[in-house]
Amino acid sequence: MTSESASQSISAGRVDDIPPRWDERTVLTTFLDYARDTVHAKCAGLSDADARRAPLPDSPLMTISGLVSHLRWVETSWIEGKLLGGVVDAPWTDDDPDREFRIAVDVPLRQLLADYRAACARHSDLVASLDLDTPSKGALGFRTEPVTLRWILFHLTEETARHNGHIDILRELADGTRGR
Repeated sequence: MTSESASQSISAGRVDDIPPRWDERTVLTTFLDYARDTVHAKCAGLSDADARRAPLPDSPLMTISGLVSHLRWVETSWIEGKLLGGVVDAPWTDDDPDREFRIAVDVPLRQLLADYRAACARHSDLVASLDLDTPSKGALGFRTEPVTLRWILFHLTEETARHNGHIDILRELADGTRGR
């Protein structure tokens, strides 16, 4: 299933979470693609102004734009940095660990979504030939033993699904749209 076909089925009733085959890799990647495409579905038709709104007084960084940026950079960090051991030029710093949220309000939502879609496609290509038991090569920071590609795919699905819940709430607060 391509992201394009999944996006088309989003508006037709969301049956794109059912994998075409039941092997473990297909199930994992289908659910991750579904969660990724849900980000786009929840943002469809949203204005830049609404995507930049931070309606929670005690959470000034909690914007739809910020969450889309965060998802892009977290996925890049996990696949390109932690799994493959590459250097990621992420926007966060030690002094500003939430910078990906902060800078997102200066970028049009359509650009953030396009950057996220391109990163997801790149990551899917990067892991397509890897075994699910491939160990991570980059520093994890929270443990010395590597994690596997399998764990990373599960984690990215969880992370994306959790933030889809945040996007869903923010979208309803922004313009009343629910349940995409």
